[in-house]
Amino acid sequence: MRTLKRLIFIVLTGVILFAAWFVYQVNKPVPLPAVPYEFSIEPGSSLKSVAKQLADAGVLHDAWSFVLLSRAMGLASSLKAGDYEIVESTSPLQLLERITKGNINQSEIRFIEGWTFAQLRQTLDEHPAVRHDTTNLSAREILQLIGASETAGEGLFFPDTYFFARGSSDTGILRRAYRAMQNHLNAAWAERALNLPLTDPYQALILASIVEKETGKEGDRTMVAGVFVNRLRLSMLLQTDPTVIYGLGDRFDGNLRKKDLLTDQEYNTYIRRGLPPTPIAMPGLASIQAALNPAKTDALYFVAKGNGESHFSNNLTDHNRAVSKYQKRQTP
Repeated sequence: MRTLKRLIFIVLTGVILFAAWFVYQVNKPVPLPAVPYEFSIEPGSSLKSVAKQLADAGVLHDAWSFVLLSRAMGLASSLKAGDYEIVESTSPLQLLERITKGNINQSEIRFIEGWTFAQLRQTLDEHPAVRHDTTNLSAREILQLIGASETAGEGLFFPDTYFFARGSSDTGILRRAYRAMQNHLNAAWAERALNLPLTDPYQALILASIVEKETGKEGDRTMVAGVFVNRLRLSMLLQTDPTVIYGLGDRFDGNLRKKDLLTDQEYNTYIRRGLPPTPIAMPGLASIQAALNPAKTDALYFVAKGNGESHFSNNLTDHNRAVSKYQKRQTP
């Protein structure tokens, strides 16, 4: 009986001593191999592989105690992938809290208003922190992959800055940008002006993309949209250079010629009435809202003044005078 009691005492003492040692170990700061120390946890990494990675680098005393700590706290499956930076010595417990809460250094990518889908894809392909899963896919295949119903990728992605963990797939970023555009577009469509000559949100997106390319002046957006809406109502040709340029693609050398305006192609709004078949760029929120709530105006024409602003005219005679004044630099 005494032997059993002694054995139990030894075991309990051992457990207590181990628990005390373990608590000390997991709360003891470890000197960093470098300050700041940066490391990455790749998506799909296991707890054991991360513990070994950090132990081999000297950030942990050992791998097994970190694994034991993670399991004891029920956090073994809660590791967050991403880039991390430690600026001072840290304990295993502090480190575990950080990598399970996802306190990461996020990468970012920015899509700019007015960019084409080709420019967006190039930016994704060139980003070093992005996992490139769509590089060899067609636009149609990408859209199917992200659950989009459209068949052309132009204009479908909302221009914004997107933050993500290093190693994230370009598919996920594209899906987020697509959903953001759908949310903004549908919200603006629900608040649209009455009696617009637009049948659905996609047509609004096309018009918004033209507005985006036609003006960089915030105050002119609704007026430019008003001109195009008036033309659509009257079945007038839109006659907008950006659509022609988009249709020329790689053939455009920076100089839009008269022959380009006279050559028939599906984006030539000098020849074909109505909206082009797809957007021509990514419109920002301001252009979307302008397209769906255009200025109430009688203007049918506008011309760039050369300072970022536009001059608007109600008739062709006044417009021709404005063209002579602002573009041909002649006195009316």
